[in-house]
Amino acid sequence: MKSVSAWCAIALLLAAAYGCSSTYYNAMEKFGFAKRDILVDRVDATRDAQAKAKEQFSSALEHFIAVTHADGGDLQRKYDDLNREYIRSEDRAKDVRNRIAAVDDVADALFSEWKSELKEYSNASLRSQSQRQLDETRRRYEELMRLMRRAADRMDPVLATFHDQVLFLKHNLNARAIASLDTTRSTLEADVTRLIADMEASIREAETFIQSLKAP
Repeated sequence: MKSVSAWCAIALLLAAAYGCSSTYYNAMEKFGFAKRDILVDRVDATRDAQAKAKEQFSSALEHFIAVTHADGGDLQRKYDDLNREYIRSEDRAKDVRNRIAAVDDVADALFSEWKSELKEYSNASLRSQSQRQLDETRRRYEELMRLMRRAADRMDPVLATFHDQVLFLKHNLNARAIASLDTTRSTLEADVTRLIADMEASIREAETFIQSLKAP
């Protein structure tokens, strides 16, 4: 049996023809995957994207520190190295943001459908139970998104600082420019440390959320 991701690729082609998320979700349901399944799949993918971004930002910081400690050598190579790390970090950040947006899109569709279907119950007790489940799932989701977005926002100042330093080095390929990088090292280290802590918190919450949706 194909995975959710495999069917996603098929359904995405169908949705692209209409340019509508609802068309995509309807197509996926025809393949046997409800919005809840898609939400789990996307949260899982976002968690993985954050883990990769965490590793990349850590790597970028290590390269930055290594350059500040270097004496002499090929300045062009050092610039190319830092610039490559910056570009990779920016790409990881974009991937995280795009995946968070995709999670939010399917969650909005799921909760809207769930709320609308509450009206279809004839049994008041079952309706009340479903309402409580909806409220609890939404509460967990809102906490997850709060942590995901907080971690994503932490990436911006790190990228801005990194970009400034790389750009300055590009325009001043000399030993003095290398030495100037050291003045922002402590700030960058602190920002990356906070970023990693927030990403780890978001990753843990994503794992908890996934398990809550998979629970019977």
